[in-house]
Amino acid sequence: MIHFVGGGPGAADLITLRAASLLAAADVVVYAGTYLDADVLGHCRPDVRLVDTQDLSLDQITAELVTAHLAGKEVVRLCSGDPSLYSALAEQTFRLDAAEVPWDVTPGVPAYAAAAAALGRELTVPLLSQSLVLTRVQARSTAMPEAESLAAFAATGATLALHLAVTRTRELATELAASYGEDCPVAVVYRASQPEQQVLRGTLATIGDQVEEAGLRQAAVILVGRVLDPERVAESYLYAASRDRAGKTRA
Repeated sequence: MIHFVGGGPGAADLITLRAASLLAAADVVVYAGTYLDADVLGHCRPDVRLVDTQDLSLDQITAELVTAHLAGKEVVRLCSGDPSLYSALAEQTFRLDAAEVPWDVTPGVPAYAAAAAALGRELTVPLLSQSLVLTRVQARSTAMPEAESLAAFAATGATLALHLAVTRTRELATELAASYGEDCPVAVVYRASQPEQQVLRGTLATIGDQVEEAGLRQAAVILVGRVLDPERVAESYLYAASRDRAGKTRA
């Protein structure tokens, strides 16, 4: 069995109990070294075989997984964040299915959630935004689907969480200002939850300068939306004193 495990945003204590248990039992851990803090691997046994994937192709990664499984080893494929987002889970499991190797998935804390926690902000605020768009932009990566333009998402006014986009912050801010306005709050969180964490706060007019001055090149989440403005907080009807809590009406 190959266990795909969400390693969370990087901090060693922000993984699930199940993830910690699987790491402790693993003979081989194939991990994403670019994004995970080394302390996460402290959950592993001292004699574990560690394979860093940052310089490996997908076929090389798959070969490591299949070889270890066929040798009777307990194998963890440790992904950064949550395996449901930008983890190449579909590509890897397709190859494992073809090799008739069983697998399962353990979720993890996604980077955008850790970024929001670092800011102390809710990403869905009544009357401001009740939707969160998780997306990325194309740089040195696979082309985006034609219908998923940033302008189309921005037109909704939803809160945006942009992954793999920090090297294009200035360009993106200019594009987004057409829908959100130049004064729209923006936050960039670099290595959320890790010792090297940096938090930049600004607006679409100022964030480009801040990112360039900080020299951020990877491992950052960009959050955009009016929900980041601490002065603009509406209250939910769910908890309103005026709401009728007498009980459910029977049909």
